[in-house]
Amino acid sequence: MTLGPACLLGTTVMLSCLGSASAAEVRCTCDDGRALTAAFTAPASGLGSVRLIVAGSQEMVLPQVLSADAGRYADAETEFWIKGREASLTRGAVTTSCRTGG
Repeated sequence: MTLGPACLLGTTVMLSCLGSASAAEVRCTCDDGRALTAAFTAPASGLGSVRLIVAGSQEMVLPQVLSADAGRYADAETEFWIKGREASLTRGAVTTSCRTGG
């Protein structure tokens, strides 16, 4: 079995890598009470991306960016970090902490 780059994100994503190295999905509950779903896509070459669905908000796709620790996805307006069961979503100047289920 070959594990794709998405498996480097930590134990949360590692579970999904056993079935498919091309995509993994994680569901989180955030401190502000909203549910967040992160669908990770392994890259064909280079870095991957994440599709975020935040309850009460629009869907967004963020490219993976280099990080020394954890999975980091960002564009000019939004940043999503995930490591193990902990995650954070920053939009503008507001950061919300989230935690995966399980």
